[in-house]
Amino acid sequence: MFTDTVEEADLPRQDPEYVELLRRVLAIQADCEIGGPHLYVEAMLPSAPSRIDQLVVARTATEEIDHFRKFARLAGDIGVDTAYILQRANQDRYLEAFRGTITTWEDFAVFGFLIDRVGRYQLEEFAGCSYAPLCRLLEQPSRILDEEGGHIDFGTSRAADMASHSPEGKARVQQAVNFWYVTALDMFGRSESRRSDRYRAWGLKRRTNAEARAQYLAEVNPLIEGMGLAVPDPLAGRKYL
Repeated sequence: MFTDTVEEADLPRQDPEYVELLRRVLAIQADCEIGGPHLYVEAMLPSAPSRIDQLVVARTATEEIDHFRKFARLAGDIGVDTAYILQRANQDRYLEAFRGTITTWEDFAVFGFLIDRVGRYQLEEFAGCSYAPLCRLLEQPSRILDEEGGHIDFGTSRAADMASHSPEGKARVQQAVNFWYVTALDMFGRSESRRSDRYRAWGLKRRTNAEARAQYLAEVNPLIEGMGLAVPDPLAGRKYL
């Protein structure tokens, strides 16, 4: 296991595999950060049911764009051009979770509840990682992690509220959970992943995909049940087992 602490100036002396994996993970993270606003801003900002909800959409998008800016800067510092990510069509995003559009308030809330929660798991991987500039970005107290936590908390509370108002509302939230739950589990990648093993070997991540997914399930399933909803089959419709 690689235990060195690597600064930007140290990269020319590092193993090419380390540099390649670092460049890849920064590009993917930048793409995910900007991918969220591209999913929901156009439809959700003008159609939010209240001024407060509209403010939440705008604030969430603003924070995610700032997260993109920070990861894009880290990537740019090591020669990764992320400018194209801003113009990238949704269907071309790295992760399937960001390849569509969000047009309903149920989907927006459940996206925050389930997908932003996966995002927090990914960001936590970088805390204490071997690349010092990335590690510093996620050290506690971390504005990025705090803001991500706010997105998760809002999505969780809003989804629970909508599920409690009427049978029709509950059914709509359940439909959103059914879709995003499977999408969230696939975001962790294949349980047996050589690339994941190499990230861990180089100290860029700390959990296997299977470990992170299992921890996510243990966290999120009781929350779904607490809303009076059914936990979807964790294997049905999955692409990455």
